[in-house]
Amino acid sequence: MSEGKRDDGRSFAQLRPLRIRKGIFEKAEGSAEVFLGNTRVIVGVKVDKGEPFPDTPNQAVLTVNSEFTPVASPTFEPGPPDETSIELARVVDRGIRSSNAIDLEKLCIIAGKTVYVIFVDIFVLNQDGNLIDASAIAALAALMNTKMPEYTVEKNEVRFLDSKKPLELTDHPVAVSIGKIANSLVLDMSLEEEDIMATRFTVTTNKKGEICALQKSGYEGLTFEEIQKAISMAIEAGNEIRKIVMAA
Repeated sequence: MSEGKRDDGRSFAQLRPLRIRKGIFEKAEGSAEVFLGNTRVIVGVKVDKGEPFPDTPNQAVLTVNSEFTPVASPTFEPGPPDETSIELARVVDRGIRSSNAIDLEKLCIIAGKTVYVIFVDIFVLNQDGNLIDASAIAALAALMNTKMPEYTVEKNEVRFLDSKKPLELTDHPVAVSIGKIANSLVLDMSLEEEDIMATRFTVTTNKKGEICALQKSGYEGLTFEEIQKAISMAIEAGNEIRKIVMAA
């Protein structure tokens, strides 16, 4: 890195090309595919009915899982999710919850007994850096594509109908990760850049540009000025990404 340019020619604040396809799976309630540079992620949304958690009896259940398929990278191995996969799912989940993108109370069917259960499953198909952002974008696009099965209640029993209606989203959270490499802050790190980064700082913002969630990983700290700069970069990039997702 020199003179404000990276090895691939991008500026420090420049994203790789972003492509989004919604509705790629016919049998899922919602789905999307995202290419961020050469990083490729798909997300499927499945909707079912089930019991609420005891501490939130009037809220639907949201579950986010991620799977790193071995074909995506030589470093990915089959088996239970590792720490990286768990962190990715949690960051995506936290962004959706903290922004209140889904009104979980509205998706309660019978309080304390039956609610919608929304599964958001993330599959990484090619790892070329910045999986968190690509996965968060794909999850948002898939939720925007989701159709919820309508239902009837007879004798306190819930039955799903064949008809469906769009999932109502009240916000559109976008995660943007900034890496610290040497003394520079860079957006949308490639795999090669992640190998030499000291720190990654992920900022999830809502459609108003407000911070919903923060996540830091890496061995080096950030100064107050670096945090301020990273947040400004994330807000600007988040607005740009959100427009692309909405138009897809």
